[in-house]
Amino acid sequence: MKKVVPLPENLAGERFDIGLARMLGISRAQAEALICKGEARLARSAKKSEKLEEGDVVTLEVEDEPPSCPYRPPAFLEILYQDSDIVVVNKPASLASHPCAGWKGDTVTEALERQGVFLCSDGPAGRRGVVSRLDVGTSGAMLLCKSNEAYVEMKRQFSSHEVEKTYHALASGYLREAATIEAPISRDPGAKFRFAVSPYGKDAVTHYRPIEVFKGFTLAEVKIETGRTHQIRVHFSSIGHPLAGDSLYGSNPRQDARLGLDRQWLHARSLRFRHPLTKIWMRVSATYSEDLRRSLGILESLGGVK
Repeated sequence: MKKVVPLPENLAGERFDIGLARMLGISRAQAEALICKGEARLARSAKKSEKLEEGDVVTLEVEDEPPSCPYRPPAFLEILYQDSDIVVVNKPASLASHPCAGWKGDTVTEALERQGVFLCSDGPAGRRGVVSRLDVGTSGAMLLCKSNEAYVEMKRQFSSHEVEKTYHALASGYLREAATIEAPISRDPGAKFRFAVSPYGKDAVTHYRPIEVFKGFTLAEVKIETGRTHQIRVHFSSIGHPLAGDSLYGSNPRQDARLGLDRQWLHARSLRFRHPLTKIWMRVSATYSEDLRRSLGILESLGGVK
């Protein structure tokens, strides 16, 4: 059976094998096997390490219907906090925040609806109730709105940067001291799916401090004043410390494989905000997903660095 699958826009720039694994919800080894046997291919000649490009389509030659594409719906979406106005979830890396062009997989908004959580009517079609988003490949705390009043207020809080967004990121190399990165970001003129530091870009400010140092890596707490696309990934790459697992921005593929990573090690650890109706300050935190915990366990087994 032949099945032609358009490339989701969020996977442009990934290696062919990693992108295929994410699209089909299978392991990287299974994806490599499909490519090597010619059962998964692009219109152009492409090895497993080839970077995917916007407009690519993947042709699958399999005996049976492939796994749901791109992702298998999760059995359960963890709800961290919920009331009549808002809901905060721990988004898995494999879900998009909301439906978008070229994306055929599961989304946070659809998963919530399956679980009986209905969002407000405000917002663009397909993104109702969504006041901020996390990229595919990034996990962690994500807030959505159930009432229209909450939607208006939380849109305002996010737009005015009143919401404190704290991330944890595993950066390659050693970050010994807290620091701030102030560097404007724009689209990379050499690649539509990448972003880069540019004097012609929009202002972007990232603060970080090291939490724990391992051999070859630093786990850092990151807070951002702005919310540019790929901001943390671009900023850390720009100072020579790309995030582990982030092949789009220069991670070491051998180290990524050693840690079992097929996505960037980036997790939205917490959100601090005023409740849109009560105006009481709240902080909601999200635990690490299994793949992130596993990679840290591997590094811990190698011994920390003083």
